[in-house]
Amino acid sequence: MGGIIAAIPGATAQGLVWGVMALGVYVTYKLLDIADLTVDSSLCTGGATSAVLILMGMHPLLSLVFAVFAGMLAGLVTGFLHTRLRIPAILAGILTQLGLYSINLRIMGKSSVALLRQPVVISLGNIPMALLIGVLVAAAVVAVMYWFFGTEIGSALRATGNNEDMIRALGVNTKWTKLLALMLSNGLVGLSGGLVCQGQNYADIQMGTGAIVIGLAAIIIGEVLMGRLIPFYSKLIAVVAGSVIYQIIRAVVLRLGFDSDNMKLLTAVIVVIALAVPVMATRYKQKMAYTEGGEE
Repeated sequence: MGGIIAAIPGATAQGLVWGVMALGVYVTYKLLDIADLTVDSSLCTGGATSAVLILMGMHPLLSLVFAVFAGMLAGLVTGFLHTRLRIPAILAGILTQLGLYSINLRIMGKSSVALLRQPVVISLGNIPMALLIGVLVAAAVVAVMYWFFGTEIGSALRATGNNEDMIRALGVNTKWTKLLALMLSNGLVGLSGGLVCQGQNYADIQMGTGAIVIGLAAIIIGEVLMGRLIPFYSKLIAVVAGSVIYQIIRAVVLRLGFDSDNMKLLTAVIVVIALAVPVMATRYKQKMAYTEGGEE
């Protein structure tokens, strides 16, 4: 039991960092209703960019800025394929993801890059500081997103996902808003990749595998456990909270002896359960209402 409790602070720090990635997924999945599979590779792109630049002597904080730009560039490619070449969004994401695999190898020069004895912004070797930085970064991202999506451009982006035909009739270029959303989403994913890379002191070509599922799990867990909160800022906070809860569940399960090779299976099961619970709860309420109505 002591080992499980001891693992929670580290899992919380990881959850905050991965929560930035989940916020990126939220932009495309919840606001645009697109499952952008670019995420699985753009996370690694951000991590690889940050790691290589740090090894070249760049300040780790500045390297995160370039990680954001690298992620945004990946989103730009996906957006171009989808909006200009009319390739379906999910296929455009897959194509970009495949291309980025080779690009990430080119960036690192090999399958992994270590950051041993290199300066980093966040390190899981110092849990208290990692928690503080994780909270500050997550809070800053949530605040900026809340502000941005309240602006005219941000509102147009949200409206594109709600009713594309209506917003297009109002004169908004929906191709541009989709492109912007994909760039912003993958920019956040790239930032998360840079933070994850620095936190674990290495970048690996496989570090983003399954990231989209982890992001979806965080979003869905946040919705289920915190309810369908109406304020937009509450929804953003719920995403980060969902990410933290997912990482804590993952850490506890590993401490209990679960094979790490089966973690992707566990993630899939968590997502299925999180998706099924609201549906089953709604059906139960409808059944109870029907039963009570019949008795009257």
